[in-house]
Amino acid sequence: MIEFGFPVGLPTCRPLNNGLYEVRTNLDSRIARIIFCVIGDEMIWLHGFIKKSQKILKQDLDLALERKRKLERKND
Repeated sequence: MIEFGFPVGLPTCRPLNNGLYEVRTNLDSRIARIIFCVIGDEMIWLHGFIKKSQKILKQDLDLALERKRKLERKND
């Protein structure tokens, strides 16, 4: 749904900041999240995790953002 219908809004997907997006889904009784970005015409999955608190942890956002920056430097 995300790949072929992008941009897809809530509740499935929402923009974060710095060009990052969050896919929201439930796996059994757990809440899972995937953070991705779009570079050119590619959707790139950067980080996935099981959410344990209401907010996304800063360390999860930082990891995804660092991976995005590495990809952007590589593509320059």
